[in-house]
Amino acid sequence: MDVDETPKEARQARRSEEVIHIAIRLALLAGLIYWSFVLLSPFIPILLWSVVLAVALYPAYDWLSMHLGYPRIAAILVTLAVLAVFLGPAAWLGIGLVEGLRNISDQLTSGNLTIPTPPDSVKDWPVIGATLFEYWQMASVNLASAFREVAPYLKPLAGPVLAIAGSAGTGTLMFLAAVVISGFLFPYGPPLAAASQRALTRIVADRSESFLALAGATIRTVLQGVIGVAAIQALLGGIVLKIAGVPNASVLAFAILVLGIIQIGSLPIVIPVMIWVWMVKDAGTAVLITIFLAIVGISDNALKPVFMGRGLSTPVVVIFIGVIGGTLAHGIVGLFIGPIILAVAWELMMAWIGREEVASATVEKV
Repeated sequence: MDVDETPKEARQARRSEEVIHIAIRLALLAGLIYWSFVLLSPFIPILLWSVVLAVALYPAYDWLSMHLGYPRIAAILVTLAVLAVFLGPAAWLGIGLVEGLRNISDQLTSGNLTIPTPPDSVKDWPVIGATLFEYWQMASVNLASAFREVAPYLKPLAGPVLAIAGSAGTGTLMFLAAVVISGFLFPYGPPLAAASQRALTRIVADRSESFLALAGATIRTVLQGVIGVAAIQALLGGIVLKIAGVPNASVLAFAILVLGIIQIGSLPIVIPVMIWVWMVKDAGTAVLITIFLAIVGISDNALKPVFMGRGLSTPVVVIFIGVIGGTLAHGIVGLFIGPIILAVAWELMMAWIGREEVASATVEKV
C-alpha cells in the first residue's frame, strides 16, 4: 500500500512510535552522559590543570624538541623540570602552610589566639616611639580582651581553615598528577589542537582558529604573567620570611601568592613584616632582610613584562571571582584553575561580542 493510502490512524501510531523511540534514545544518551560525568568529575580539576600546563609549557617543549630532535625526551625533561621546581621550595613552603593553618585552627578552637604586645625597643624609636608603644600596648590589651569575648563566634572558622589545610595536601597530589599527565600531552599537541579547532568549528565556523589562538594566548598570559609571577614572589618571600624567623612564614607566603594572583601585590604583607623585623632584630640583620623584602615587593614590576607577553586585558574582578570560586569549588587546585578558566571564558566572550557588534554595525551601514 502506498504512503498516501495509509490510514490516518496508522500514520499517527507510527509517529507516536517514532517519538517514543527518539525519547528513549535521548534518555539513554542523557543517562550515559550524566554517568560519564559522575565518573570523570573527580578527575576534572586534574585534567583541566594538565591541559593548562601543556598549553602554557608547549613553547618550551617545542623549542627543546626542535633542538634535541627527540620529542619524547623533550617532554620528559620539561616534566622533570616542573617537578623539580615543585618538589623543592614549593613543597617545603606547602608543608609549612599546612602546619601553620592547623595551628591557627587549633588557636581558633581553643580561643587562645592572642595579640602580641609591643617589644620594649619600640620606646627607643625617635619621635613616635613612646606614643606608638603606648597605643600598641593599649590595643594589645583591649583587643585581647575583645577577642576573648568573640572567640566563641570565631570557633566555626576553625573548620574551614582546617579544610583548606587538608585540601592543600590533596591539591599537592593532584598537581603532581597533572604535571605527569601534561608530559604525555606534549607530543600530541598538534593533533589535539586540530581536534579542538574542529570542535570549535561546530560552534563558530568562521572564527574557530582565532578563538583557539586567543584561548591559548590567554592561558599562557594568566599562568605565566599572573600565577607564575605570584608564585615566584611567594617562593622568594617565603624563603626570606623563613630565614628571618617570622612566625607562620608559610601562611604569609601563601597570602602573598593569593594577593599576587588577584593583582593586589605583596606589599600588604611585606610592609608589616618589615616593621616587625626592625622591632625584633638587630640593625644589621634588619637592613639585610628589609632589602630582600623590598626586592620581593617590587619584583612583580620586573617579572610581569618578561612573562606577560601581550598584557592582561581581563578585568581584575574576573580574576578575583575565579580565585574565590575556584577555591570554594575545587580547593587549592581551584585557586589556580579558577582564574584561568574564567579569564579564557571572558576573553572569548568579549571576542564574540566584539564580532557581533562589528557585524551589526556593518548591517546598519548597509
